[in-house]
Amino acid sequence: MENGILIGADSDPDAEQYLTFILASEEYGVDILRVQEIKGWDSVTPIPNTPSYIKGVINLRGTIVPIIDLRQRFSMDEIEYGPMTVVIVLKILCEDRDRIMGIVVDAVSDVYDVNSEEMKPAPDFGGVVNIEFVKGLATVAEKMIIILDIDHLLSGPELSATDGLA
Repeated sequence: MENGILIGADSDPDAEQYLTFILASEEYGVDILRVQEIKGWDSVTPIPNTPSYIKGVINLRGTIVPIIDLRQRFSMDEIEYGPMTVVIVLKILCEDRDRIMGIVVDAVSDVYDVNSEEMKPAPDFGGVVNIEFVKGLATVAEKMIIILDIDHLLSGPELSATDGLA
């Protein structure tokens, strides 16, 4: 048992595990070792003068956690939060320290083992599309999963607005 998730006896010891979630019918993955907790959507305390994708903060057992709406961060259409909407609380590694942040996603999907040979680099769109926070693409169970580099995704200069929050 690791991170509260039972690892099967047939797991490949060289494979990395990714928690996958849904955003606008696409499946994305994050390194499961970075996942601190998954919780249902609840209200947040909004913080003035922050980008619209920073929904606010929550108090998680004494830790102030900034909450980022990943749909808005990716410039997707906003949807009303429903019973499947969850917050995935992640540990982000920044240059000078670790920080805890939450991302709002449409739904959690599954946990997959991904071998390094199954991971393909993100396609090069010639600078037209920003792919700096895409770690790679993996085909698992006959579907394509976009593996995110959460350290790049959640520690860009525009997110420095959250530095004083946590």
